Amino acid sequence: MYGLIVKMTIVPGKREEMIRILKESAADMPGCFSYVVAKDAMDENVIWVTEVWDSVASHDGSLSLPQVKNAIPQAKPLVANFERIAATNPVWGHGLPPVSR
Repeated sequence: MYGLIVKMTIVPGKREEMIRILKESAADMPGCFSYVVAKDAMDENVIWVTEVWDSVASHDGSLSLPQVKNAIPQAKPLVANFERIAATNPVWGHGLPPVSR
């Protein structure tokens, strides 16, 4: 499995719009086990996205999906900063498939 944790700082006043875009574009992505969008508790302009995929290839392939390609130009002007915090190798999570060793 492949995991990713991203921190997005959004242009002031646009966080809810960005959440809407992420929710709409992340539905039904092949190979995606979990896609969690969370508001930062301390900063009203920050969103955290935590993803779990079956593989890096599935994650990379998601960027070619029509709904993702359509969302990118909508989302770009709303992002003040994008930080890829960590790439991970998930080993367990409620609702995730078992990891074969």
